[in-house]
Amino acid sequence: MLINRKVPDVTFRTRVRDESIGGPNPYRWQDVTSADYFAGKRVVLFSLPGAFTPTCSTYQLPDYEKLAPEFRALGIDAIYCLSVNDAFVMNAWAKSQNLENVQVIPDGSGEFTRKMGMLVAKDNLGFGMRSWRYAAIVNDGVVEQWFEEEGYSDNCDSDPYGLSSPQNVLAALQERKLAA
Repeated sequence: MLINRKVPDVTFRTRVRDESIGGPNPYRWQDVTSADYFAGKRVVLFSLPGAFTPTCSTYQLPDYEKLAPEFRALGIDAIYCLSVNDAFVMNAWAKSQNLENVQVIPDGSGEFTRKMGMLVAKDNLGFGMRSWRYAAIVNDGVVEQWFEEEGYSDNCDSDPYGLSSPQNVLAALQERKLAA
């Protein structure tokens, strides 16, 4: 359980649109730190095995996108989707999903995921090292609530999904608000 733990301090290599570059690919590299994403904000972070994969593309990411207004109403400033994929893949996936409310974070080298203790081998699927599926409420860089799928292991035969679903995370936030 990672409650009350500070998220790892890493630098993510992102690609951002920059019209001053011109041409057919107006993007430049931009380093974004953990502090840039998490400092002074209360966010939902969810991580998944890979962009363009079935569960992630059909349910998890689209449902977080759709439920974003409900998360905002409960004091969430941003929703981040992190995966051990490079910036090119994450940006293409975000574009294909028509994202407006969820921001993707490319953890291409898996450094953040490794330091979170969530890096697993998925060689059985031809993926290599990827993130185990989880979600967290992170308040000013500190994990406030944690939602980890059961069965964490290398080369897991299944891909559990439920605890990190947006519906489950939203329900936990609503319960917490009622209890306050």
